[in-house]
Amino acid sequence: MSLEAILPPERTLFDVPGGSKKRVLEFFSTFIAQNTPSLDSQEVFARLIARERLGSTGIGNGVAIPHARSPHCKEPVAAFLRLAEPVDFDAIDGEPVDLVFVLLVPEEADAAHLALLAEVAGIMNDAETRSRLRGSHSQRDLHERLIEAIRRQG
Repeated sequence: MSLEAILPPERTLFDVPGGSKKRVLEFFSTFIAQNTPSLDSQEVFARLIARERLGSTGIGNGVAIPHARSPHCKEPVAAFLRLAEPVDFDAIDGEPVDLVFVLLVPEEADAAHLALLAEVAGIMNDAETRSRLRGSHSQRDLHERLIEAIRRQG
């Protein structure tokens, strides 16, 4: 399963209100449950928070990759949020986060989960990609720039 295939334009969100790490994760959980009938927002939120308790998914340079497994997730689901204002995400470099790439995978998707996480990390570790994503002017522009970065990485 490719990253491009699981990140449709409607799950690339532009200027999402932040506030806090918890609010960002709540926003995503509600959003994804509205768009994926098999998922429950409270369950998704609980799993993302449980993962954050193991250690922040803030990887530095203003990027976070919250991720979780769910028994109700039939196939990997991705979403990308560019926040209107950076939020404290307890990132490893202490910097606030404004680029959030969220992954949900089926409970048993070990190899696929790790491969998708590695792909996302590789894309988001590129300074030029981060700069282009931050410089986008619309949801469509943001999605196009993200897909370009995915294709370059692949």
